[in-house]
Amino acid sequence: MISILKFILLIVMINLVISVMIMMINKKQISDSQKSSPFECGFNPMTYKRLPFSIHFFLIAVIFLIFDIEIIIILPMILTLKSSQLTAWLLTSTIFVLILILGLYHEWMNGMLNWTK
Repeated sequence: MISILKFILLIVMINLVISVMIMMINKKQISDSQKSSPFECGFNPMTYKRLPFSIHFFLIAVIFLIFDIEIIIILPMILTLKSSQLTAWLLTSTIFVLILILGLYHEWMNGMLNWTK
């Protein structure tokens, strides 16, 4: 029991010595406030946090995510062609691509894909 206590005390002492050495050796200065401030992509972190942003940019990002996920769904359709019935595969693939084309046409006609407004 005493040897375990000595071993734990030795580990604690080694950790303390290493921690003190690291604190003495490090080159970090307290006066360097720019490095310790949070990086906010060029924005001043002390300003008002709820700045308005373009809703059009948000809609384009959502449209991109939707079409990105749809591409992930389309890619395995090629692999399932060999193991499924041709008529069922062709019907589901055609319906899925038709829905995508109709959605793209709807977004285009509503002006959601215009980059400049």
